[in-house]
Amino acid sequence: MFVREAYILAGPTASGKSAIAAALARELGAWILSADSMLVYRGMDIGTAKPPAEEREEFHMGGIDIVTPAEEFSSGRWLRAAAEWAGKVPREIPIVIVGGTGLYFSALLRGLDRKWKNPPPEYPVLEVARSTVRSRIAERLAKMYADGLEDEKRRLKELYPVWSRTAALAIGYREGDTPEKVFTRTCQLAKRQDTWFRHQATPIRVEPSVDAVRECWRTRGPWKVVFGDIRD
Repeated sequence: MFVREAYILAGPTASGKSAIAAALARELGAWILSADSMLVYRGMDIGTAKPPAEEREEFHMGGIDIVTPAEEFSSGRWLRAAAEWAGKVPREIPIVIVGGTGLYFSALLRGLDRKWKNPPPEYPVLEVARSTVRSRIAERLAKMYADGLEDEKRRLKELYPVWSRTAALAIGYREGDTPEKVFTRTCQLAKRQDTWFRHQATPIRVEPSVDAVRECWRTRGPWKVVFGDIRD
């Protein structure tokens, strides 16, 4: 178990958090850890809006492409992977953690305490109007289908005929998914994520801009993160 300082940014899907985090990580010369429960699956690239390969390489991204869709995944396994990744980050290199899976942030900042004895952790969450998120989701889905989401799903089903329970939850990869269903489910996901941040965290609400997040990080961060505190 070890402690590292990290700059944190959370937000619902399609809030623009990844682009903002990348811009600021570039300024800091930081490496990025993804806190997203679906980016852990290899091959699920288009439907999860996974950062392009060149960006993953630039930021030495952790938390990505850990398992295949045939494998089960858990928050404990993510914590182990995060600790392994963080252990390889040189001490002089800053760490940025970005994502939309609130449980991962809670696990990092107060441990996998199922009874939630510790108070909800405080960290920045992007404040984006729900109508804006819905519009961005629609635009993103149109691009996903244009980029070949259906072909990607078909290839993955051929490679892995039986998916794990956790991978099968991925929006856009289920049998019978239509663009309309994917849109509805993604909007529902964004709402659930926002609900988590409101009730299971102490959110520092931040406007979705590089300047606003930079100022938040300057005045409130970085955060002390305990890597390797795994209890599940």
